[in-house]
Amino acid sequence: MVGDDQDWSERAACRTAGPDELFVEGAAQNKAKAICTGCPVRTECLAHALDLRIEHGIWGGMTERERRALLRRRPLVTSWRRLLEAARSEHEQTAGAEDRQAWGATG
Repeated sequence: MVGDDQDWSERAACRTAGPDELFVEGAAQNKAKAICTGCPVRTECLAHALDLRIEHGIWGGMTERERRALLRRRPLVTSWRRLLEAARSEHEQTAGAEDRQAWGATG
């Protein structure tokens, strides 16, 4: 999440999708969420929506209902960007250590 806050949107999987594909209701939300699968900036997108309390549309693979529930569960978070960035970093370090252990066991 380095650089300008909006740089990530230029790399988003949905950058060519129209609003009618991302701001949908009901069962169509699952199709919209599928666009986010594998998106290289999914975390940045979700953090953006959570930090700005964006109420509508699919952001970072989550519906507005899912984001509201997350905000209710974690009311003390002041920066979702920092929280998600730290979680991603920790995950990458853990995954790297596990990979090294697996290679050592089979090496």
